[in-house]
Amino acid sequence: MKYNYFKRDISWLSFNYRVLLEADDDRLPLYERINFISIYSSNLEEFYKVRVADHKAIASGIARNDEETVQSATELLKEINDEVNRQMEDRVRIYEHKILPQLEKDHIIFYQSRNVEPFHRQFVRQFFREEIFPYLQPVPVSKNQVVSFLRDNRLYLAVRVYKRDTAKDAPGYTQYFVMKTPYSKVPRFIELPKHEDNYYLMFIEDIIKSNLDIIFPGYIVDCSYCIKISRDADILIDDNDSQTDIVEKVKKKVKKRKIGAVSRFVYDRYMPDDFLDFLIDAFHINRHELVPGDKHLNLEDLRYLPNPNKAIDWSEKPAPMKLAYLDSKESIFRYVAKKDLMIHYPYHSFEHFTHFLYEAVHDPSTKEIMITQYRVAENSAVINTLIAAAQNGKKVTVFVELKARFDEENNLATAEMMKAAGINIIYSIPGLKVHAKVALVLRRNEKEEPIRSYAYISTGNFNEKTAKVYADVSLFTCNKVIVNDLHNLFLTLEGKENPEFKRLLVARFNLIPQLEKLINREISLAKEGKEGRIILKMNALQDPTMIDRLYEASQQGVKIDLIVRGICCLIPGQSYSRNIRVTRIVDSFLEHARVWYFGNDGDPKVYLGSPDWMKRNLYRRIEAVTPILDPDLRQEIIDMLDIQLKDNQKACFVDDKLRNIFKKKPKAAPVRAQYTFYEYLKKKNTSSQS
Repeated sequence: MKYNYFKRDISWLSFNYRVLLEADDDRLPLYERINFISIYSSNLEEFYKVRVADHKAIASGIARNDEETVQSATELLKEINDEVNRQMEDRVRIYEHKILPQLEKDHIIFYQSRNVEPFHRQFVRQFFREEIFPYLQPVPVSKNQVVSFLRDNRLYLAVRVYKRDTAKDAPGYTQYFVMKTPYSKVPRFIELPKHEDNYYLMFIEDIIKSNLDIIFPGYIVDCSYCIKISRDADILIDDNDSQTDIVEKVKKKVKKRKIGAVSRFVYDRYMPDDFLDFLIDAFHINRHELVPGDKHLNLEDLRYLPNPNKAIDWSEKPAPMKLAYLDSKESIFRYVAKKDLMIHYPYHSFEHFTHFLYEAVHDPSTKEIMITQYRVAENSAVINTLIAAAQNGKKVTVFVELKARFDEENNLATAEMMKAAGINIIYSIPGLKVHAKVALVLRRNEKEEPIRSYAYISTGNFNEKTAKVYADVSLFTCNKVIVNDLHNLFLTLEGKENPEFKRLLVARFNLIPQLEKLINREISLAKEGKEGRIILKMNALQDPTMIDRLYEASQQGVKIDLIVRGICCLIPGQSYSRNIRVTRIVDSFLEHARVWYFGNDGDPKVYLGSPDWMKRNLYRRIEAVTPILDPDLRQEIIDMLDIQLKDNQKACFVDDKLRNIFKKKPKAAPVRAQYTFYEYLKKKNTSSQS
């Protein structure tokens, strides 16, 4: 039977549209809705820099492909741009017709196209002269001449002027200029003096526009519009390079990121056609790179929008809680020696992990700490603790993934800092990314004999900043088999061949065969007339091979729930997927955990780990997944999945047209999974104190 799949990038656009819909939710605090517009815009920017840039390279013939592949890429680019343009209509509607009027109701006047009120004109004029004008450098633009280079994701103002006292048909009568807005020097949003009961905000580009006569004396200013360019940001590294070569090449290629090939040219959709045609010719823009925007571009900056009216309701997100049984007097080592420990971020504090490392630093029996680094925070407490461990005489080994997109520079800087402190640094493996989020503390007694050691396996990065907004799960255990498996994994990263893993599932080794067995078990149960049940929670589902296995399981009667935040190429609602439901949850926190449940005839098998079911994760990365062996913790994961499947506030079904169909049931008790699960964990934490 021939199966069908959603296109990966069109599915991703469906997810990003779901993010935009949060800005349309009147129940949310206003500034939280504004932040979702920022997230939507930021996501789209990265999408064009990476995914669209790849397709453009194929469509333009830069990448060597056959004619059919080039045609397919060309058609996909059109499909992407059509969908983005459709979504842009909704973004404009939400922003201009819902967000801005609500700000005004809350006494915040955010100047857009309206003229500056008379009582602000003097302030705006003076602010422009003193704070902005010194940083402006208008550059003339002419066809068939060398034009200024437009940097990646920088906001420019394109201006058309007429030379005063010159005949309209005379050469040089119409002139064009571009100016980079200097909001690295001046904030993007300017607070104006309060007037009566109202607060006022203004974009820096609008202040510039209202003072163009100062910049262009001797000219008649006709019009001005914002433009920006997104450039290819992907970094391709030769997989045969040595570690030294990889470091040097990453350094060089990161510097070139801002001058990559154009992936889109975004412009104010109200720009006249003749103005746009001039810019296209002058900057050698291909028309398929055009993406119309609204009056103000780079709305990802809205996350920095000031809130001058402190009376506006802003509901605080749940604060990370510390586990009552892990207070300052309790050793995590001592607790985990008796029972596995599970931490749910951001509901639980990331300080528990840093405390775990701190214990390792000061434990005389700890001889070695091993950890992976994919994305870490700047000025990271984790890195600082590892440096302290090395200075305290511990052997510390850190595997640093240099190819973590957009974190290359930070990873290089922290790696060099750790290396200088005496930490053993292992860089990227040729041909692979290491995406596993694992740590290992190895201990020996006075006779140098191995004693109880500790493993940590997580779905999220060792990053205390993202741990406050990403919903992840992690496990501490001293199970000897898992500890030994994890040690084997680290030895593999150091070059050991043919490792054996008995309980850990590791991509490129035993992960796929074990997944096949787990799915086959549920199919066998369904064939016997028993319940076959699978629940898979992840960020993305794209690998056709694994999707086919889920289609086959559905056809045999296995009931499957997929909780997939982002890309989902599996199509529900088909004859071969009638037993599969796809749920998407977008809320205050970014759902980031990868958790898998297999019913196993009443004796469930539950796993957590780092991989999504994408080709890159399953076949081209090192990923680690652990079974949850403790019955209480296994039930905790099952309860979490149950709560998420019952969400009727922020969850939606993804249908066979990639539409986000909200699960809202007017008569049902409201269940908002993230907040319900927080209360669930809070109750457990409270009961542990009694």
